Amino acid sequence: MGTIKADKEKKKKKKVKEEATEAAPAAAEAAPAEEKRQSSRGSRKAVKRTGSNVFSMFSQTQVAEFKEAFQLMDNDKDGVIGKNDLRATFDSLGRLASDKELDDLVNEAPGPINFTQLLTLFANRMSGGSDDDDVVINAFKSFDEDGKIDSEKLRHALMTWGDKFTADEVDDAYDQMVIDDKGAIDTAKLIAMLTASAEDEEGEGAEA
Repeated sequence: MGTIKADKEKKKKKKVKEEATEAAPAAAEAAPAEEKRQSSRGSRKAVKRTGSNVFSMFSQTQVAEFKEAFQLMDNDKDGVIGKNDLRATFDSLGRLASDKELDDLVNEAPGPINFTQLLTLFANRMSGGSDDDDVVINAFKSFDEDGKIDSEKLRHALMTWGDKFTADEVDDAYDQMVIDDKGAIDTAKLIAMLTASAEDEEGEGAEA
């Protein structure tokens, strides 16, 4: 019975990690276009060249989830993600982003961020061999406020984006976390717990 319970707990931790990564604003990977509509033709040609094969790097489910995230971020529904869209995305998560932070994100993109360019940015990050732990850390930093994560905001994200959690699944996952009397989760402890569970799974896979 102990082994079965441990396996279930590991699966819950793994799912929380995956869903939080999806729920974190894809805005952190993308940048707006309102200020870059005059970008060079060369940049646009590069996007066009990569656009035809970038879809093959993701499953149909992943593409659908990215599309959903893109539509949520495209606040003004003009088909591209601009600085104001990016600001609105952070606002919806209850996180204020400074102009410098938004500008830094803007500067990551070579040109207008349409859906194909968004996928290209994700594909470039993946092909660059981003460490899984770094992805998890960056995902949770999107919810972080002074070292704490509002458990209700995280609950909302887990139940809204990606492969949505049920209320019971969130409750089960939260049973594995330390939540203070103000409903806050210690970000560092949560990341340590999730990354440690990933290492355990890798170790078990190697033994098998």
